[in-house]
Amino acid sequence: MDYDISHLLKSWAYHLGEVSVRRFIGRDGREKIQMRVDLGILQMNTTGRPDGKRPFGFSTLFGYYNSLLRKHMLENNGNDRSFLLDPKDCAELQMEMLQYHNRSICMLQLQDYEAVLRDTQRNFDILDFVEAYAITDDLAWSVVQFWPQVVIIRVRAEAAMAVELVEDDKAIKIVERGIQELRDFYTRTCHTHLIERSNEIVELTRLIEDIRRNKPLTIREQFQKLLEAALRVENYEEAARLRDGIRRLDAISQKKNSKRKSMGRENE
Repeated sequence: MDYDISHLLKSWAYHLGEVSVRRFIGRDGREKIQMRVDLGILQMNTTGRPDGKRPFGFSTLFGYYNSLLRKHMLENNGNDRSFLLDPKDCAELQMEMLQYHNRSICMLQLQDYEAVLRDTQRNFDILDFVEAYAITDDLAWSVVQFWPQVVIIRVRAEAAMAVELVEDDKAIKIVERGIQELRDFYTRTCHTHLIERSNEIVELTRLIEDIRRNKPLTIREQFQKLLEAALRVENYEEAARLRDGIRRLDAISQKKNSKRKSMGRENE
């Protein structure tokens, strides 16, 4: 059997800093994705557990641990306080979480935002589970510190969905909420000293700048820019015309706002 995959690597070059992903149907008839990494290719199923395995007969390892928790609570009158995860449990759950994280990065690149939200939610569930049941706080933190990386993938997907609908203001609010989530996370976990060093907060701040930079101008903003240009070249006649246009737009906007408020009072 020929195990050499050099021909595959040569036909698909790796570029540092670039997420290179492709989607295809495998020989088993299931849809799969591949990600090019520096030393090879990662291959994942697009649904279910990315590696296609069924730990202990369950669709995911997280599902198996949830079954252990339910069994424990049934045997202890609904009490979960003595249910604990040891370092091996946490390491295995973290490895499964990493699979879902890699797939969410691929799905983000493929612009399959619903799949991103699905996989990031699964990882948030795992993180909450580990935080609740890890045998020590230090053990919990060793896994939970991964939480900001899940946030940034989810926020990017949600913001991209809003931008696609030309709802840039909504996208900015989504990113701002994500930044606040990160701040709250570091505060809640008593790691406030990491707020100023958070690469995720820096990245989301830059995302807001990118959205604003690419945001299409409203008609009023276009008129305002033309007015400023007319004033710079002392074309006062054109400036007067543009001012009149801005006043008309403002009057229309005020009329619409008054109508909305009136309808709101009637509905009350």
